[in-house]
Amino acid sequence: MKSFEAKSLAYSALLLALGVLFPFFFHQFGIAGRIFLPMHIPVLIAGFLVGPTSGALVGGLSPLLSSLLTGMPPLPLTALMIPELFIYGLLSGFFYRILRLNLWLSLLGAMLGGRAVWVLIACLISPLLGIRARPLPLALAALGTGWPGMILQLVFIPPIVRRLRRE
Repeated sequence: MKSFEAKSLAYSALLLALGVLFPFFFHQFGIAGRIFLPMHIPVLIAGFLVGPTSGALVGGLSPLLSSLLTGMPPLPLTALMIPELFIYGLLSGFFYRILRLNLWLSLLGAMLGGRAVWVLIACLISPLLGIRARPLPLALAALGTGWPGMILQLVFIPPIVRRLRRE
């Protein structure tokens, strides 16, 4: 195995573990995950550091493993989060590593794309749960609830990625 492949695998495994641990610790201290979005940070970083494929895998597996190991997020929310976080990891890696967009545009594009997928999946799943959902109110609710987490992502992810990309 090449050194680069080993480093990518190690980053992916570490970021997947953090994708489970961050929300666990947030919930242990009574900090709402829906507001601060702790699972999103390692997923977005995975896309930036190891590319779209690994980012997508970290994104898809983080909510599933977290739900199985800790019970959080609960199953209906897990069904929304798996595609959302899959897209976060995929798009952050695609925009940054494939299209070579700058870090800020890549981060914003991934954040918007992930939230759009969340709204789409919520609209598709809602009727199965007996809920009538409309896209615009759902999008506003997703942005309204998660804006503190989005601010954290914008503040912390760029310096973390820059620091780790230098090593």
